[in-house]
Amino acid sequence: MKEQQMKMMQEVATAQKEAGAKRNEGTTDEDDARSCNSSKGGSMCSKGDSLSNYGTYFTQRRNSAGKRGLSPIQKCTAAIRMLAYGVAADACDEYVKIGETTAVECVSKFCESIVAIFKNDYLRRPNEEDIQRLLKVGEEHGFPGMIGSTLNDINVLERSPVFDDIEAGEAPHVNFTVNGHQYNLAYYLADGIYPKWSVFVQSLQYPQGEKAKLFAKQQESCRKDVERAFGVLQARFVIIRQPARMWDLNVLSKIMRACIILHNMIVEDERDTYSRNWENVDFEPSSIASSSSSFDYQTQTLP
Repeated sequence: MKEQQMKMMQEVATAQKEAGAKRNEGTTDEDDARSCNSSKGGSMCSKGDSLSNYGTYFTQRRNSAGKRGLSPIQKCTAAIRMLAYGVAADACDEYVKIGETTAVECVSKFCESIVAIFKNDYLRRPNEEDIQRLLKVGEEHGFPGMIGSTLNDINVLERSPVFDDIEAGEAPHVNFTVNGHQYNLAYYLADGIYPKWSVFVQSLQYPQGEKAKLFAKQQESCRKDVERAFGVLQARFVIIRQPARMWDLNVLSKIMRACIILHNMIVEDERDTYSRNWENVDFEPSSIASSSSSFDYQTQTLP
């Protein structure tokens, strides 16, 4: 799970060493820019350029004595290490040569910049292409017309903007057929704590018969996708699952949003490499009475 972060750290460390060597050789910032654009890491440099262009914090400046300050790579490395590994701020001192208070500031500025620059691309509402992909995945799970599932927490309904359109009666319109009946409204899988809305398909609390038991098991297993997604997010960014008393609420909000954006960047870059093994799953009626019992099925393999 940490391969992505390790690879990123190695690339950053290599770039940092090369930058130091170039400074010793007396090369200019323009030379660095040309080298970055011609290298294989052009995409990474492009993201760094976006941060540098957003404000002056992620630029290398000279102090009053003419000495170069911290480079953007040093600041980004310190921030990413704290986000990905959840290390203490002073743990970046030996590796990146950044003090504790500066490392904390780097995290706050880094997350603020990431959210401001990339939120329109990676925190946007699903477009038509996204909805079609979600519908395809839902159909492969055995739920045509499903575009997602909900966390087992009623507070999500009150706080998440995902359901603003649903409350306004503007859920995505789709066309699908189930048991000969035509439907034109997408839906989410939910548990019994959610209200009885037409956009929520809930499990059966006391399933009777093999068909009802199979439906309850499949619905409950697919509904766990959102919890698995949060599990992957927490595994990639350890800072999310650790105590957060040292951060105020405003910074915590930026950290959470920045981690989601970075996660979506990774998913966008690696989506085609994911192994999807549920296409040929054959479900058999269960002889076990409980709807929450174990059930063998294949799931998506994530890095």
